[in-house]
Amino acid sequence: MQDTRELTKKIAELKKERNAVILAHNYERGEVQDIADFVGDSLELSQKAVELDADVIVFCGVNFMAESAAVLSPEKTVLLPELDARCPMADMVRVEPLRSLKQQHPDAALVCYVNTTAEIKAECDICCTSANAIEVVKSLEQKKVIFVPDKNLADYVARNTDKQIILWEGYCPTHNQILPIDVRRVKNLHPMAEVLAHPECRHEVLEMADRICSTTGMVNYVRKSGSSEFIIATESGLLHRLNKENPHKKFYEVSPYTMCPDMKMIDLKAVVDSLEHMRYVITVPEDIRLRAKKSLDRMLAIKRKR
Repeated sequence: MQDTRELTKKIAELKKERNAVILAHNYERGEVQDIADFVGDSLELSQKAVELDADVIVFCGVNFMAESAAVLSPEKTVLLPELDARCPMADMVRVEPLRSLKQQHPDAALVCYVNTTAEIKAECDICCTSANAIEVVKSLEQKKVIFVPDKNLADYVARNTDKQIILWEGYCPTHNQILPIDVRRVKNLHPMAEVLAHPECRHEVLEMADRICSTTGMVNYVRKSGSSEFIIATESGLLHRLNKENPHKKFYEVSPYTMCPDMKMIDLKAVVDSLEHMRYVITVPEDIRLRAKKSLDRMLAIKRKR
């Protein structure tokens, strides 16, 4: 097995040769985050892909993230180093059942979490992120909203808006298995620590949090906070970035079971192979791409109006 230094050197050479940049999600392995040009959440990275002067985007994340980059940057080659790196929650919603639900509620707006495939985004009126879901739903004229695919995020939105939310029975397996007993256990060990929870968590867990925020929200909050200890209720990969950027603060996993297997599929060897052999290229059919882009553009337009 090649060592880290050798693989890192090879990646740097291939990046230059391919005019490539590497984007890594906050949940990726620490070694992958360390060699990335940019680390962030899925939409943040896809937007970064648009801005960058590069021919090749190596997206270290899961399939829907690479698809979003391809939707927003069709002129660039988007690579996903591990084709089997998928999002279980995104795979919980399919087009035909979704169309059927839309027919049952013709007066409802259809909002899709950015954690969906391009095919699902193409069916939606507007996208949202975990950070702006409440704002997006509040901006809609319709009183009724179909929200896919995360039932926990949908419940969080319902509790913070006056809309009637029709939720989809999807969830993130990693976040959904975080329980109040996990929070209490770590809180008892570290009573001075603030609890930061991702809105993909169950409502009972969110009620115990000092702050509810997206991964980027957590990064920004911790940086500015006067607190020195934090219990992190999200996927464990984020702790690598938090520790790296805040060496004088302490971070505790809420549970030893907060690792997403799909997010950990990509390693340095996979990045080398992806750049060396230009695999795996992620493409989106043009008709789907254009419709998916509309739902993303509508969301971004709200941000611009603020």
